[in-house]
Amino acid sequence: MPRIDREAAPATAVAAAPAALAALLRRPRTAAVLGLLPLAVAAFFRDPDRTPDRRSVPVDDIVSPADGKVMSAGPAVAGVAPDGDWQQVSIFLSAFDVHINRAPYGGRVTEVVERPGAWHAAYTHESAHLNERADITVEREVAGRVRRVHFRQIVGLMARRVVTRVSVGEEIGTGARIGLMKFGSRMDVFLPMECDVLVRRGDRVLGGETVIARWHASPVTS
Repeated sequence: MPRIDREAAPATAVAAAPAALAALLRRPRTAAVLGLLPLAVAAFFRDPDRTPDRRSVPVDDIVSPADGKVMSAGPAVAGVAPDGDWQQVSIFLSAFDVHINRAPYGGRVTEVVERPGAWHAAYTHESAHLNERADITVEREVAGRVRRVHFRQIVGLMARRVVTRVSVGEEIGTGARIGLMKFGSRMDVFLPMECDVLVRRGDRVLGGETVIARWHASPVTS
């Protein structure tokens, strides 16, 4: 059974209240049915082990930061990406996906910016720049050149909070856990032009497992 993230505790306690009330009112059947609700809420916060938890990821690989469905993969959307030339992979997480977020690429965290905002549906264009979100940038030197990857946690219509557990100056590995988003949401990854994007719209991806892009061949392989 996968571990359950600590963020589950308050949400599960609230979800268990109706069942507890039904039990106090001596309605066992109702209590039994309502007892499924906290189990479902706890399952939302499941945190399964993935490949990066067992071994390091090749230095040229960029992995999916979340479970979900690829909404877009290609040139970055104007007004959404950071300044500069980027490619963009956007992933939509339904309420049934694992919501633990992972670093698509390892390195030193150089930016963590949390921005308040609205709660548009995560699959809409507006969500990318109007919704509550957290922007994270990592940098890593490989073969004398600095590689930079920018990624963004974005809440959706159901999600109301971004949890980010990394800070500026921290060294993280590719596929490391970096936080989560509570209920259906979205993650955007912005990749330099030196990367080959390996996924396309409609693909299903797994956080920490699916290689979504790869740097052009470097002298370093691990």
